[in-house]
This record gives sequence, structure tokens and C-alpha cells, in this order.
Amino acid sequence: MDREEYNRLFHKHELNLVAFKPLNDCDEVVLRLVNAAIEAERGACAKVAETAEPYQAADLIRARGNT
Repeated sequence: MDREEYNRLFHKHELNLVAFKPLNDCDEVVLRLVNAAIEAERGACAKVAETAEPYQAADLIRARGNT
């Protein structure tokens, strides 16, 4: 996930509304953001797998974290 994707999720899940509260006061919002990030990354990885040559998908998915 790049910075732009993170920022979109940050605002979409309204973490910006609790950004200045202590973390333990907004753990539900943080959990929603983490789960949304996981879901977005799974979708992106599935898209890579669908379009990749056989046996190349794993390398392409691993490369996503190196950009």
C-alpha cells in the first residue's frame, strides 16, 4: 500500500476525526482502518494474480511491498 492509498483510507474511515485523541480512545476506528487496508491489499493482490503469467503472481505480489 502506498502513501496515497493510505491517505484515502485514513479519510474514508474518518480516522482524521480522531487523530488527536489518545490511541486507546479510538481503537475501533484504527481497527476499521487496518481491516480496510488489509481488504484493499487483498483485492490488489488478487488482481495481480488474475493477470499474471502462471508461477509469476507470487513474485509480482511480493514486489508490491517494494515500491
